[in-house]
Amino acid sequence: MNDAAPTAEAVAVRGGRILAVGSRAQVEATRGPGTRMVNLEGRTMLPGFVDPHGHVVMVGLQAVGANLLAAPDGEANDIPALIRILREWAQRNEAAVRRYGLIFGFGYDDSQLKERRHPTREELDQVSTEVPVLIIHTSSHLAAANSKALEKVGITAATPDPTGGVFRRRDGSREPNGVMEENAMIAAAGPLLGALDEPAWLSMIRAGSEFYASFGYTTCQEGRAMGPTLANLAKAADRGLLAVDVVAYPDILGAADQLGGALHGRSYRNRLRVGGAKISLDGSPQGKTAWLSRPYHVIPEGLPPDYRGLQTAPTEATIAAFSRCYERGWQIMAHANGDAAIDLMIAAAREATRRHGPGDRRPVLIHGQTLREDQVDQLRELGIFPALFPMHTFYWGDWHRDSVLGPERAENISPTGWLMSRGMMFTSHHDAPVARPDSMRVLSATVTRRSRSGDIIGPRHRVPVATALKAMTIWAAHQHFEEAAKGSIEVGKLADFVILSGNPMTVDPERLADLKVTQTIKEGTSVHRA
Repeated sequence: MNDAAPTAEAVAVRGGRILAVGSRAQVEATRGPGTRMVNLEGRTMLPGFVDPHGHVVMVGLQAVGANLLAAPDGEANDIPALIRILREWAQRNEAAVRRYGLIFGFGYDDSQLKERRHPTREELDQVSTEVPVLIIHTSSHLAAANSKALEKVGITAATPDPTGGVFRRRDGSREPNGVMEENAMIAAAGPLLGALDEPAWLSMIRAGSEFYASFGYTTCQEGRAMGPTLANLAKAADRGLLAVDVVAYPDILGAADQLGGALHGRSYRNRLRVGGAKISLDGSPQGKTAWLSRPYHVIPEGLPPDYRGLQTAPTEATIAAFSRCYERGWQIMAHANGDAAIDLMIAAAREATRRHGPGDRRPVLIHGQTLREDQVDQLRELGIFPALFPMHTFYWGDWHRDSVLGPERAENISPTGWLMSRGMMFTSHHDAPVARPDSMRVLSATVTRRSRSGDIIGPRHRVPVATALKAMTIWAAHQHFEEAAKGSIEVGKLADFVILSGNPMTVDPERLADLKVTQTIKEGTSVHRA
């Protein structure tokens, strides 16, 4: 609900919007002869969740590809299991493999594999030597390919590393070992996925929006639209395939032509709009490609002892992108995991403000995993909205502590406590398909910060349940400039609701992840039932 009326007994809906909220007697006064009454029978209804950052199209790709996630979300806990899953997927999807010439999987995680490393091209050759095999890392910032895939896209010992990317090599050789980082992954994955046709795209997009709805999200995000992504989203929207609202952010360096068009603005067309621009300044901490101000705790094999990750967008291009968005009144989201990348975002926002003056533009810091406390006050000064990723404490908290950042820095990943102490709004996301768009896992991690091993990563940054729910509803709506229509159960707002199996305000915080979404309602219509 809202601070003035945090709970209510009943809600009335008409024409997709909320007509009345309050006590049962108050709401029943609006009842007419055709009114349908629904008793929740002890379940709890909340505002529909608003996704602060994710990738609905890639979620669809994840939904149709081989599931390479480790426990508890999958079975790819070692490389032999990963190979078995890919083989089984190829057998089940033989027609698709023939049609698209690709065996595809998503979600492998070297930090969770028993071998604690990426699979090599030779290991993926065990899946097939005749068909390209491409598997995307759980961070979406790295990938691994078999020999046939490398051959198909022309990656050889003579291929140089692109700016902001790396083709990893065999020891003592320039020969690629199959693992690709950042812009190198994009250069290889783009042509391999380019074989997908319109029916495949539309099927993926529909699957992605439905998967979001199954976790109670009534607004989701396409957080980095590239190439044909937006065009296919528009086709899906026009054909009524989107179960929920989608806000898209084209990449300002790679898809700038998709900004400023008919879809760009605050209004939806068939549940789709372009909310602004996206820029990616670095990589992922769990993949050790985030751009840090200090070296990694354990340096990746073969890299120098002062290795601090990768800057993926040039400094001048970043400053120019912010200036362009500020001048046009466009919202800009910046992917910045490492504190060095956050420094660049702050510098770009400061320069754009100097050039074009202050205003309510709500630029968004996406992830902010290693946000320093001295940077928090600069975010507030410049009006930068922090969309953080405390879900990392569950999935990779132990990895951050033991390998990525070390104990001191790991305690402060996604530092929500520093934001709360300053009375700042923030949001909490899943970055699906980096993790599943599991709203209750997001809520649990934001509240408890408990890792897979059971440790608490940064107890000072734990968040009360009520605050964590705001970060998934009304504050997330504010991030998107949609607080007048979404994020709370108030008269006049859209009838976007999620019904849970229990009350997150009264359940043991350690059991939050066990709550289930039983129904998702978009503008008064059920779009998911468990």
